Amino acid sequence: RAWTVRRLHAGGRLTPPTPRHASIMKGATMRARPCATPAVGTRSPSIRPGAPALRSQRSGATGVHVCRASAAAGEVKWVGNRRKLDLNRNYYPKQEDTDTQKKVWYVIDAEGKTLGRLATLASNYLRGKHLPTFTPSMDTGGYVVVVNADKVAVTGRKENDKMYYYHRVHRPGTMKTETLSELRQRVPERIVERAVKGMLPKGRLGNTLFTHLKVYAGSEHPHEAQTPVDITSLIDRKPKDADLAAVRAAVGLE
Repeated sequence: RAWTVRRLHAGGRLTPPTPRHASIMKGATMRARPCATPAVGTRSPSIRPGAPALRSQRSGATGVHVCRASAAAGEVKWVGNRRKLDLNRNYYPKQEDTDTQKKVWYVIDAEGKTLGRLATLASNYLRGKHLPTFTPSMDTGGYVVVVNADKVAVTGRKENDKMYYYHRVHRPGTMKTETLSELRQRVPERIVERAVKGMLPKGRLGNTLFTHLKVYAGSEHPHEAQTPVDITSLIDRKPKDADLAAVRAAVGLE
């Protein structure tokens, strides 16, 4: 250490270096410093909710640090179990925050919508990227219902040029190929399912998220009891230009 080479001229004892801001510690009164409310996702390691005001450890100092965790007193609601969110500490969801009974349901009408843009919106809401509590390794999103999957649109010549491949594992010579138009006639739901699954993380988390996607070829779906929020208008809009009032109200942010 740097202070090991510093010795007293009389004795031979080791002495640590002079602490920084020593003039403040020698009986000087510290002025109160205002502090702003930290943003979501930031941390302040020196401030704990409910902790007393900070005082100097030296006997001569009489100042008080008045920066308080005022943001922690307010309740921040979210799609999990709506518990209080401490903005002064790092946030990481718990297992109870992924409760499927408390997730929000969304519905998308695929009629005339571009396949890629629709799949992007669906995958983002499945993962929970629209929430301030998004964590890549946790299931913080909701359920997404896609209707009119047989009327989804594609650009260019993908209707006849885009190919889908399928083969059985360890069975040589069993690969089958079909175009998008052929798959639309056979199983139209699979077009949206394969597009969304390719945008989800691979592994156990992605497999779980994929089960939260409900795709139907027609305009009817059996999830009316969950009162899904219609987010079809958000497909062609940027987040800064989209009206997210209904989404924020559904997840409890307003």
